[in-house]
Amino acid sequence: MARKRESAGIKEEPPECPLDEDNFGKPRTFDPDFKGPVTKRYCTDVLCCLIFILLIIGYIFLGLAAWVNGDPRRLAFPTDSQGHFCGQKGTPNENKTILFYFNLLKCSNPSVMINLQCPTTQVCVSQCPEKFITYTEMQIKSKKNKTYWEYYKQFCKRHFDKPGTSLSQIMLTEDCPTVIFPSRPFLQRCFPDFSTRNGTLTIGNKTTFHDGSGKKRNVIELRTAANGVSKLIKAKSLGMKVFEDYSTSWFWILLALIIAMVLSWIFLILLRFTVGLLFWIFILGVLGVLGYGIWYCYSEYIRLQRDTTSDLSIYDIGIHSDVSIYFQLKQTWFTFMIALSIIEILVILMLIFLRNRIRIAIALLKEGSKAIGHIPSTLFYPILTFIFLSICISYWAMTAVFLATSGTPVYKVVTPGGKCVHDNKTCDPEVFNTSEIPKACPGSMCNFAFYGGTSLYHQYIPTFQIYNLFVFLWLMNFVIALGQCTLAGAFAAYYWALQKPDDIPPFPLFTAFGRAIRYHTGSLAFGSLILALVHMFRIVLEYLDRHLKDGQSSLAKFLQFCLKCCFWCLDKLIKFLNRNAYIMIAIYGRNFCKSARDAFNILMRNAIKIAVMDRVTDFVLFLGKILIAGSIGVLAFLVFTQKISMIIEGPTTLNYYWVPLLTVIIGSYLIAHGFFSVYAMCVDTLFICFLEDLERNDGSTERPYYMNKTLLKILNKQNVQTKER
Repeated sequence: MARKRESAGIKEEPPECPLDEDNFGKPRTFDPDFKGPVTKRYCTDVLCCLIFILLIIGYIFLGLAAWVNGDPRRLAFPTDSQGHFCGQKGTPNENKTILFYFNLLKCSNPSVMINLQCPTTQVCVSQCPEKFITYTEMQIKSKKNKTYWEYYKQFCKRHFDKPGTSLSQIMLTEDCPTVIFPSRPFLQRCFPDFSTRNGTLTIGNKTTFHDGSGKKRNVIELRTAANGVSKLIKAKSLGMKVFEDYSTSWFWILLALIIAMVLSWIFLILLRFTVGLLFWIFILGVLGVLGYGIWYCYSEYIRLQRDTTSDLSIYDIGIHSDVSIYFQLKQTWFTFMIALSIIEILVILMLIFLRNRIRIAIALLKEGSKAIGHIPSTLFYPILTFIFLSICISYWAMTAVFLATSGTPVYKVVTPGGKCVHDNKTCDPEVFNTSEIPKACPGSMCNFAFYGGTSLYHQYIPTFQIYNLFVFLWLMNFVIALGQCTLAGAFAAYYWALQKPDDIPPFPLFTAFGRAIRYHTGSLAFGSLILALVHMFRIVLEYLDRHLKDGQSSLAKFLQFCLKCCFWCLDKLIKFLNRNAYIMIAIYGRNFCKSARDAFNILMRNAIKIAVMDRVTDFVLFLGKILIAGSIGVLAFLVFTQKISMIIEGPTTLNYYWVPLLTVIIGSYLIAHGFFSVYAMCVDTLFICFLEDLERNDGSTERPYYMNKTLLKILNKQNVQTKER
């Protein structure tokens, strides 16, 4: 047999490399002993695997360091400048549950969103200010009435009791705020009590105010500063109500999601019988709608043509803001009729010339349903992917929170004139008065500066946040790649079984998962790294777009829009190529670059088939997702709004019925998407195997076709054994 192949000019290939180093359009040679996914494999892209493992180890150490230094309670509970929680038992702040900001205008600084802290002195108070008064006004009025100082003192630092201190000294030491204004507590913080008067934003019936340091401020500035803090915590009260709704309706949500899971499974199993019917019903519906549109446009055109008063043309009217005027012109309906007729003709021609490719796509969709029926364990693999993704998301979120709350109050030396050698140096307020600094710098104070730290860890927190985000994106894409490669290996084993299901190897899903982890972690990491870099660039562009929106020129906005579109297209393209590269890795066990090249070549040789296959598959799966999510959503709406209380009595104490309803709809859609993603991967894998089958085999005894009888019939091909029978 080998001599016959050599005489025919066919080169033998080693089992681990079934494909030659072929280029697009050149003849290909094949391993004649290929019987399915290669079992004799070697580790691929080892360098990328080592880098990936090292980054994960560093990621773990970063999480541990953040856990040791961070305190997430700062996100939920306010803390003063000393790091004490407001309202904490056993502390001087036990009866002071509200946080007051000395200078809220500093909260408009962009660092608020990065450090989750406003760079101003903060004290815990028992109530928010109700008056509009500056420190200087308080000094003047307190000479006649001490109650002004008693009221103002509660918003100063603890133990400060010197109302005669000058304003310049107060601004230096920050023992008291330079101004207080009417405020109200919101999520345990004092925020300005804004109101609208004759369409103008005011606070205490004022549109401008003095900040106590000699500057005149606008209320708009104060609102901007307040928004810098409130954006971080304004969702807390809503979150509590949402949590209550979830605690009340969790049983019904779980029941609805289980029903969605059962419906998704039934839909996939029945696809082998209904996919053709669904597709042709849709096509006939499209043709019917287009035909009705042509008839309606023709009727309107004839009606307007008979109307002697409608002799105007588009040129007579010109450009007009009222669009309905154009519908009174016969030219408009004639144009619509021509456009719809062209579309109708194109659809009919497409169906005529692509009918065989459509039949192949439908046959592969049916074969995909059979494959899932023979390997039902693949339907449960999305649960494993969901667990892995949940772990990645949870670890990233917790690490980000702990990193953001790792800062401690940092104090700096402030001296009059700022000419002392110790000026702006870090200090400790507990031992400052006993140190050498007050002697070397008379009048110096140790004041609160910001939340952060002086250690190497605190200095690189922004860098750690970027590292946390990048590794998270890499891990997310790796988990998805692992799932795609595993499913591709299982379904490839199904396709390359000559006698189905007898020749299907045992436990194909577990075997494929083990091969992907053992041999191809580096290749999967390589492909997911490319996607992670693209996603990182898209995030940076989105960040720049949000924070530089007001200061950009028209040209800059246009260029940024073009960049976002380009990266979006690049993201879609890389996902498509990676998906097919993982299929090649699962079948042949080659590295990522060679697999991506082979996948690209075979796709380019069959571009029209790919386009038809993708569109048919996308339509069927989208229809299934909408059907499942919509039916479950309607049922949930009837239950949560007590529309069918005579049949089923749902939860009756919901704050927002749309909270569990949206959860059910989105959850049902995601469950259907999870099940159908398995089916989509199955169809893609079977399609690649089908194309390989056509190119490598000829139906002879030595190289029989592995496709099913339906596909053989569509292609007018037969195996030699079938012919003999």
